[in-house]
Amino acid sequence: MYLEHFKFSELPFSLTPDVDFYCDLKGHQEALNTLIFSLQSGEGFIKIIGEVGSGKTLLCRKLLSSLDDTFVTAYIPNPDLNPTELRRALLRELGVEPQLLQDQHELLTAINNRLLELHTLKKHVVLLIDEAQALPVESLEALRLLTNLETEKNKLLQVVLFGQPELDEHINRPNLRQLKQRITFSYYLPQMSREELDIYLFHRLAIAGHTLGTLFTEKARHLLFQSSNGIPRIVNILCHKALLVAYGRGDGRVNHKAMLNAIQDTESAMKINYNLLITVTVILGMVVGIVFIFYLYNGII
Repeated sequence: MYLEHFKFSELPFSLTPDVDFYCDLKGHQEALNTLIFSLQSGEGFIKIIGEVGSGKTLLCRKLLSSLDDTFVTAYIPNPDLNPTELRRALLRELGVEPQLLQDQHELLTAINNRLLELHTLKKHVVLLIDEAQALPVESLEALRLLTNLETEKNKLLQVVLFGQPELDEHINRPNLRQLKQRITFSYYLPQMSREELDIYLFHRLAIAGHTLGTLFTEKARHLLFQSSNGIPRIVNILCHKALLVAYGRGDGRVNHKAMLNAIQDTESAMKINYNLLITVTVILGMVVGIVFIFYLYNGII
């Protein structure tokens, strides 16, 4: 592997959501601030939407690590569960074994009792559901009913949904309009800008131990942005492959040729014809030059 070659202490572009590599890009930091503020305010439903690979799971884990001990969190990463399974999963996350509970009434009673117990301890209970677009419609409705559990002044359970845009399609159904009305805060994770891509790269490289200047050339970063559309997961895949290519060639930096090889080897990346790109750039430069000479010759400038 290329760890020793580039003097890394760990892989800088692993696909595993690692909070140590969290980069406070504007969109992600705004989402995190929204989440923390909403939870501290006691809001019932919060929704975070992002495209595939936009960093929702990492944001979720960052939120989990950012909440203090006044919060009790329940985390469900694989929510393809029917209402009964969902209630059982919530109970387990709250430290109650639901094996002996048979019917829905017993499950709901156990959940309510546990939430009241935690409330007396001055704890805020938050249920975080990742990949929430996988929740069946009937389970989304079950979630809404769970947020009905409350005291005279406070909600006993807050819910944060992290999902792909398909989640909005589900919530916009007429039969889920009551759930939609419960969502008090919603945020759509943006893709990285070209400037943010550089920040993201340098941040992850620094965390991994690289201190020897810019590792990716300007041309390589330009191609990376074009082919990834600013989606973190694709950026990580392409950077990892490009580093492998550079290592195989014995290069100390990742140039545009290594990045092109990575792009061609990645199905999810937008393919780029580099020769065509150069040709178009040259033609545009010539056109600009001709226009400039024309205006200069005619005394316009």
